[in-house]
Amino acid sequence: MEPIVKEIDVKSVLTKSNLPVADYSVNPYVGCEHACRYCYASFMKRFTNHPEPWGSFVDVKHWPEIKNPGRCAGKELFLGSVCDPYQPLEETACRTRALLEQMQGSGCTISIATKSDLVLRDLDLIKTFPGARVSWSINTLDEDFKNDMDCAVSIERRLAAMKAFHDAGVRTTCFISPIFPGITDLPAIIRRAKDQCNLIWLENLNLRGGYKQVILDYIAEKHPDLVPLYDAIYHKKDRRYWAELDAQMRQFCEEEGLLYVRDDDSIRRPFDAPPIVVNYFFHEEIIPSAKKRQNKAAKI
Repeated sequence: MEPIVKEIDVKSVLTKSNLPVADYSVNPYVGCEHACRYCYASFMKRFTNHPEPWGSFVDVKHWPEIKNPGRCAGKELFLGSVCDPYQPLEETACRTRALLEQMQGSGCTISIATKSDLVLRDLDLIKTFPGARVSWSINTLDEDFKNDMDCAVSIERRLAAMKAFHDAGVRTTCFISPIFPGITDLPAIIRRAKDQCNLIWLENLNLRGGYKQVILDYIAEKHPDLVPLYDAIYHKKDRRYWAELDAQMRQFCEEEGLLYVRDDDSIRRPFDAPPIVVNYFFHEEIIPSAKKRQNKAAKI
C-alpha cells in the first residue's frame, strides 16, 4: 500500500540531540513506510497532528540549504532517530542524500540507522565522512517473522549491505533490536553478522504506548506458549528474563572471543578486530550513566 505523501518546509533538519551518542538528530522525513509494529517513534503523531495510522504517511522535509556546515566540525550527526532515512521514498525524494551532500567536507561525523539496503547508493559519499558508521536493525533470521513485524527489505539484503560497507572500510553495526523474548535467537544472529560488523548492540523489546497491546495480541495469536513469559515481563515488571539473558550472553561472548560490555560503545579497536557486543537491556540505568560520561568528556 502506497503511503500518503506530503511535502513540508522546515526551518532546519538539524535538531540538537538528547541522545548520549550524538550532538544532532537528523530526520529527513516525518513518518516511515516500514510500518514496524513495535515502532517507538509512533509517539511523533502527538506533535504532527496526523490522523492516519503510523506507517501509512510520510512527510518529505525541505529545509534551507545549510550555509555554514563547518560549524558542525567535530560533532556527531545521527541520521534516523524517528524515521528510516533510507525508507523506499528516499530513492526518488533523495532528502537524505541532499543532507549528506550539504554536510560533505564539514568535518562532522555521521551515524546512520536503517533497515534498508538503499544506503548502498550513497556508499561512496558516506565514505568521505570521518569515522562514519552505519547500523542495520536485525532482530531475527526468520523472514516470516520479519514480514510480520515490518515492511522493510529482507534480512538477507540487510546483511549483504552490511558486508558491502564493511568490505569498503566503513564501520558497521548490527543492531539486534528489539529482542523479542523467546523468539529472537541472539547467538544465531551474532554468529551470522560478527565477521561483517564492528559493533553489535543488544536492545530489549520495550513495550509502551499504543503498540504495547498490538504486540501482546500478536504474541497471543502466533505464540500462545509465550503469553505467560510476556505477562511476567510486561505486566508484572519481572526483570529476571533480561538478567538471565545478560548472563547467558556474557558466557556466549566469552566462548566466541567477543568483548561484552554493559554500557560503553566508545571502545575503539582495530577495524579488523572482532566486534564489541554492547548490552542495552536496562535503559533507565544505562542512559543516565552514558550522559554523565558525555558531559564529563565535554569538560576535558
